[in-house]
Amino acid sequence: MQIDASLNAWMHRDLLMRTTLDLNDHLLKAARRKAANEGRTLTAVVEEGLRRLLGRSRRSGPPYRLHWVTRRGTQPPEVDAADRAALYERLDGRR
Repeated sequence: MQIDASLNAWMHRDLLMRTTLDLNDHLLKAARRKAANEGRTLTAVVEEGLRRLLGRSRRSGPPYRLHWVTRRGTQPPEVDAADRAALYERLDGRR
């Protein structure tokens, strides 16, 4: 049985990599807590997160850019910002 374990380790040595990451303390604590709560390793939780992130389909084409349009105009009548109903009326054009 020891031969099988050694062979298994030798076969998978190129599939596993070790690396060092600098992670946000709160993120790392949350990941460790999730792993402990689920009875999993931290590695398994991080791998799942990476698979989910990298498995998302990428958009084709350039990223969306918002182009602001500004125009000269008159200042709207003042509305009391604390009066929600008045704000909605103004935004809906009822006032």
